[in-house]
Amino acid sequence: MKKKERHQLLKELIQEHVIEKQEDFVRVLEEKGIEVTQATISRDIKELHLVKVPAQTGGYRYSLPPDIQFDTAKKLERLIKDAFVSIDYQDYFLVLKTIPGNAYALGKLIESSNFDGVFGTIAGDDTILIICRSATAANQIQDQLLSLV
Repeated sequence: MKKKERHQLLKELIQEHVIEKQEDFVRVLEEKGIEVTQATISRDIKELHLVKVPAQTGGYRYSLPPDIQFDTAKKLERLIKDAFVSIDYQDYFLVLKTIPGNAYALGKLIESSNFDGVFGTIAGDDTILIICRSATAANQIQDQLLSLV
C-alpha cells in the first residue's frame, strides 16, 4: 500500500473508530488485511500531524488537528472554481494555470485528493505542473479537473 493511500485510510479510521494507541491503528489495519508496523504508524502520525484529544471513554484518542478537519474534495472544488484559468497536457504532464497566489494551495489539494495517476505536483505562484504516471492518466485527470470548474 502506498503512503498516500495509507494516510487517507488513517484519516478515515480516526473518524470511524476510537483510536487511542498506535497499536490500535496496527490492529484495525490488520483486520482489513493490511500489514503495517508500529514504526510506520508512528511516522504517519507525525506526517499527518495527528493530535490526541479527550475521548468519551475518559482516555485520549487520535484526531486530525482542527485546521485539517475539512473535506478535501469540497475545498478542491471550491478553490478550482475560484482560481482556475486554464489547463493543458502533454504526455505525462499537466500544466494548470491559476489566478496569481493560488497555485501552491491548489497543488496541495490535488495531492491530498488521491487522484489515480498523479505522481506529484510542483507549484509556483500561478502555475502547477502535475506529473502523471501515464499519458492516459494525464488525460483522465485533466477531464476530472475540468469537471470541477
